[in-house]
Amino acid sequence: MFSCFAVYVGEKIVFALRDRPTATADNGVWLATTVEHHESLRVEFPSMRSVGVLGAGGVTGWQILPVDAPDFEESAVRACELVIAGDPRIGKVPTVKRVKRRQS
Repeated sequence: MFSCFAVYVGEKIVFALRDRPTATADNGVWLATTVEHHESLRVEFPSMRSVGVLGAGGVTGWQILPVDAPDFEESAVRACELVIAGDPRIGKVPTVKRVKRRQS
């Protein structure tokens, strides 16, 4: 998944793990979430921010716990705890994109 390792729980994608040697600004644990959960998740994860490579500086549904944040390890463990507890703020069922058929 775009140079990331995707983590699923059932049919929900919950995390994408990224550790690239180049373009390192977005390395860390990506949280699959939605905009309406950002504020409450930021209380849990003060270093959380939008993934830069996805939104050209804007807000995206994907949020990152940056690997270079001082609280990275604690935040990553806490995110796992929330997923195990079934927190609805983390995880999305990916939409299936249909391939258009060519008209003959």
